[in-house]
Amino acid sequence: MIEQLKPGEAARAILAAVEPLSVECIPLPESLGRVLAVDVISPIDVPYWDNSAMDGYAVRSQDFVDPSPGAKVELRVIETVHAGSFPTKKLGPGECTRVFTGAPLPEGADGVIRQEDVTVLDEERIRVENTRDVGRNVRYRGEDIRKQSVVLTRGTPLGPAQLGVLASIGEAEVFVHRRPKVAFLGSGDEIADLDQQEEIRRGLKIASSNTYTLHAMIRAAGGEPLNLGIARDDPADFERRLKSAALADLLVTTAGASVGERDYVRTAIEGAGGSVEFWRIRMRPGAPVTFGRFKGIPWIGLPGNPVSTMVTFELFVRPAIRKLLGHSTFFRRAVPVTLAEPIKLGPRLTHFLRATVTESDGTRTARLTGPQGSGILTSMARANALLIVPEEMQEVPAGSTLKAIMLEEPVHISEPPF
Repeated sequence: MIEQLKPGEAARAILAAVEPLSVECIPLPESLGRVLAVDVISPIDVPYWDNSAMDGYAVRSQDFVDPSPGAKVELRVIETVHAGSFPTKKLGPGECTRVFTGAPLPEGADGVIRQEDVTVLDEERIRVENTRDVGRNVRYRGEDIRKQSVVLTRGTPLGPAQLGVLASIGEAEVFVHRRPKVAFLGSGDEIADLDQQEEIRRGLKIASSNTYTLHAMIRAAGGEPLNLGIARDDPADFERRLKSAALADLLVTTAGASVGERDYVRTAIEGAGGSVEFWRIRMRPGAPVTFGRFKGIPWIGLPGNPVSTMVTFELFVRPAIRKLLGHSTFFRRAVPVTLAEPIKLGPRLTHFLRATVTESDGTRTARLTGPQGSGILTSMARANALLIVPEEMQEVPAGSTLKAIMLEEPVHISEPPF
């Protein structure tokens, strides 16, 4: 068993032990947030035919070759084509077709004159007052997607635009990686769920905030939460609750993995045939992070203090869930920030401080959210970033440049930024 890894080393070790889950085929509307498991090749051109980008008149450019300055062109309207119908007549010299946006163009047409540039003379004749659109306003066949081209590649996250693309080529179902079931388990005789509200409000129990933050963070990361409850400080209760973890793809525990006399998680995991690959990370908050296996699935043991739980989930569990989902990038990127206030730290560890980052004139400025104790959950509620202070920096003056992980950052990278 390895102890005292650096945060980046621990993150890489966890990801190396995790692989994308198996593939399933699901209806397109249910695939939002999932990750493509195969390349998608288009069976058709999109658009399928040349069509109009305007309400107007489909014309031939040849009819507008006139040496006379300011000459007006009169054309004969041979038919009207709405979106959803098709032209039946080819354009000849001096002819045009009334078309609406999305309507297929008749053979011979190479442009659409918008209707506001036309004067209607009678039911069959128009005069073009402005020739600015000659040869324009055409959506050409295949200009968006070519038949037999790769539309979306394996590993692509499916957002609204991607679902629209798949719908445009007629894909009613899509192959994606299965959504991971993430079992999570809290521990401690002092911890209570909200069904013991009276005891919590009388100060007899401590509310299990981790139950709700973990449930939310697992869902936000794309996993399916499987709540195993709160285990008592009793190895037998741990073992009983851990049996349900066999249904999961990843096990996350909180608390009970440190060095206290009643920290039973590691003992229970190992007693049930699990293994511990490393324990403790050179970081604050969240040093007592454990990684191993239980019943063949990855197990990540997080600290019990609320802030430590959330910070270590962001750095280690969330990337693992993304890899299980089939993503090729796992970590939120870190951006350079200017420190607005001096910082003085204790032990030589990598610190992840809760901060608010604001941007003005292209410069991002970071301020701490207040006291940084690992039990001060409101410091996470106020934060939009984790400020990374390397372990060699115990004092950081105001004006220094550091890196910060933006907690709502949509851009992800493959390597840990810490």
